[in-house]
Amino acid sequence: MIDTQYAESELTGKIIGCAMEVHKALGNGFQEKIYQKAFAIELHSQGLNFVQEHEMSIYYKGHFLGKRRVDMFIENKIMVELKAVILLDDAHLA
Repeated sequence: MIDTQYAESELTGKIIGCAMEVHKALGNGFQEKIYQKAFAIELHSQGLNFVQEHEMSIYYKGHFLGKRRVDMFIENKIMVELKAVILLDDAHLA
């Protein structure tokens, strides 16, 4: 388990490293679910706590707007949305 004292930048670096390891090993061409499973293996190997397909409530100025599901919620701090595409466009960045 990761120490809760980790700075966000150090945690982000570990997460990016996990993603790079998956990409290096698998390359392009798989469905998102395959990358998600491999990413979970890497996160676990780094001792990071995470929840897959985490449902979150969305509020705006105290008003409930609805729910959304994120692919990974890591260390109760960082949401990761995985994309298995060749090129990210503006819709993905939103």
